[in-house]
Amino acid sequence: MEATQYVAEIVKELQQSVAQIADTEAETLADLILRSNKVFVVGAGRSGLMGRAFAMRLMHSGIHAYVVGETVTPGIDQGDVLIVGTGSGETKSLIPMAQKAKSLGASVAAVTIAPESTIGSLADAVVKLPGAPKDQASGSHATIQPMASLFEQTLLLFYDAVILRIMEKQGQDTGRMYGRHANLE
Repeated sequence: MEATQYVAEIVKELQQSVAQIADTEAETLADLILRSNKVFVVGAGRSGLMGRAFAMRLMHSGIHAYVVGETVTPGIDQGDVLIVGTGSGETKSLIPMAQKAKSLGASVAAVTIAPESTIGSLADAVVKLPGAPKDQASGSHATIQPMASLFEQTLLLFYDAVILRIMEKQGQDTGRMYGRHANLE
């Protein structure tokens, strides 16, 4: 297969994947973000990279958003939310973070393939994203892509859709957001 054929197949997989996302779960997440004092985003590996992009867009929206693990990230408190992007919901480094956030009175939101997972069970809000886990032998979502690529791509698209919903709820446009864009580049 040629590269453009692979791209076409990936786009087809993504269309099928995003069609399975529950609008009510997405709306719940957008509302939780808007009523939180601060938003903390975390994920491991490529899911973490998608989370970093999401945190940047949240900041552009005027929301106090932070990436867990950065040196300038403040402590989480009651009234804040931790958003955990995790395919399996069982990532060993993320479970203690969700537990700690809960113990401090913060809300936890899980964006995951597995709502019944440890992190999903800890969460106040869960968004189920379709996708194949890294171990595709145990998954039911067919994909030509390696490991968890379909989940990670769906995660990025979902996060961007949540940003658009937040913009709509806030009456924002790209021009207003651009005023918060980095200018020391």
